[in-house]
Amino acid sequence: METTILPSDISGEIAPPCSKSYAQRAFATALLAEGETILRNIELCDDAKTALNVIEALGAKIKMLDEETLSITGGFSPRQENIDVADSGLATRLFAPIAALHEGTLQITSSESSRKRNFGMLIRPLRELGVDISSQNGMLPLKLTGPIKGGETIIDWQSSSQFLTGLLIAAPMIGQDTVLHVKNLDSTHYIDMTIDIVERFGGQIEHNEFKEFFIPGGQKYHGVDYAIEGDWSCAAFWLVAGAVAGEVTVSNMNMLSRQSDIAIIDALQRAGAEITTMDNKITVSRNPLHGFEFDASRHTDLFPILTVLAANCAGTSIIKGADMLSFGESDRGTAIIEEFPRLGIKMHIEDGDKLIVEGGRITGGDVSSRDDHRIAMAEAIAGLTSASGVRIEDAEAVTKSYPTFWNDLQALTHGSNKQ
Repeated sequence: METTILPSDISGEIAPPCSKSYAQRAFATALLAEGETILRNIELCDDAKTALNVIEALGAKIKMLDEETLSITGGFSPRQENIDVADSGLATRLFAPIAALHEGTLQITSSESSRKRNFGMLIRPLRELGVDISSQNGMLPLKLTGPIKGGETIIDWQSSSQFLTGLLIAAPMIGQDTVLHVKNLDSTHYIDMTIDIVERFGGQIEHNEFKEFFIPGGQKYHGVDYAIEGDWSCAAFWLVAGAVAGEVTVSNMNMLSRQSDIAIIDALQRAGAEITTMDNKITVSRNPLHGFEFDASRHTDLFPILTVLAANCAGTSIIKGADMLSFGESDRGTAIIEEFPRLGIKMHIEDGDKLIVEGGRITGGDVSSRDDHRIAMAEAIAGLTSASGVRIEDAEAVTKSYPTFWNDLQALTHGSNKQ
């Protein structure tokens, strides 16, 4: 799919999708809970659909009550031996410890693209917790024979906060206590979100500044009625659009959110954007913008849209943390460095971890999303202030996190950008 975004002013109010990080944690915990869970404000992006397919395969009963409301009746009882995680690395890391609760053998399988990813860092901790696990040289499929028995293990940063999240959700269901020693964890905000979800479902986790976790065994989760807050990673695109091309109000946003990418507010303030907040809404209006400096090493999902923000500022901006981009779902750093200059954006990497962006007019041109949803959305926002428009190849990549993005963009540009 190809899409062309023309230079346009932007105005209006939008509610982005729910936080997929919160949603997937809620799906996983609802699977293990007694009774029915009602989840509201749901929008089913590709990752969310994968997670629902996984929990259904593991025993959950799922029903859509309306377009934005989901009923999940818990009950961990795997219906099949092969658990397909499609191309979701998050689902692999999140559900491997949960699947290991099974008193038998399950195999986690995936699409061809995900079989190139190495999940070997999951093996040692699971083995130390009593799981018999094998893989294809660290790659999928993973064969797990449980049940996971609890005890004590060490988790390092290479195992990812997603794997730690899966362990923290599974551990209360284990018969004995579990102690996790965590080294060099950068993504503490994601673990804070996990603890929030576990506690909402009645679970208990104790920790010492995110370095040691003690999880009492033999706990029970109970179904909840929960409205999931809007996604700050998705909201960031509209907030930057308002700052550079008009005025946008984003609703259903928790202004005290544990989500990391609420940091977009700080970046916009540093650039001189006009920001107004009220209740669960935030409005950003066009204002003269200046170069800024921002450390995005813990907010790597913001890198593409921060680059577009910087390109619309007068002067030079410095975005730190570029060295972390290769740890995402794609080589996002290469995509930014190779695709965005095609739009006339001047940039370079300095000292290995700093993206230096020279502000000025975005000329426009032809680019590819590289099958990366955040690259596609950032290129679209760049098109709004470009001289000649931006044509995006593989624009359908947005469905991974924001299926209605193109319709929402058309609404905010009042139809001037038609797909």
